[in-house]
Amino acid sequence: MLQGFRNRFHFPFFVWIILMWTLLMGEISWANTFGGAAVALIVMLALPLPATPTKGIRISWGRLLLFGLIWLRDLAVASVKVGWLAIRPQEPPKTAILTVPMRVSNDLVLAFATAAYNLQPGGSVSDIDIANRLWTIHVLDADDESDIKREIDNVLTLERRMIDIFEGGK
Repeated sequence: MLQGFRNRFHFPFFVWIILMWTLLMGEISWANTFGGAAVALIVMLALPLPATPTKGIRISWGRLLLFGLIWLRDLAVASVKVGWLAIRPQEPPKTAILTVPMRVSNDLVLAFATAAYNLQPGGSVSDIDIANRLWTIHVLDADDESDIKREIDNVLTLERRMIDIFEGGK
């Protein structure tokens, strides 16, 4: 019984839920703190998370910071591009559905890559074949072969960065 509790109870997650509950309530008080602790215990005991697949992950913090900065720059550029596609006085752009292989070996790294790609305007991962490590992506601007090649290159660049950051550049 005690071992099961240790596997389910993670102090940083407990504190995070209390903090989120207090922010949700909009006031820092003892009642909200104790209420958040009760919610955190219920969530952690009744809805345990599976073990995170962290085997083989070694984070390169410098590369992660650089990736964050590059990702923010790309976010701004993509937002402007998609905004322009929406208001330009032309026909809507052609779209495409592409299948792209992903070489990341860890499921958690694949999830990070998927989140990073989906949060950028202009494309989204619509399906993940985990067994074969394939993404099916929807691309907003695919008027010609060069646009498709550019998007595949963007995915390969993201993949290479994820491998460099989390898998030690295998």
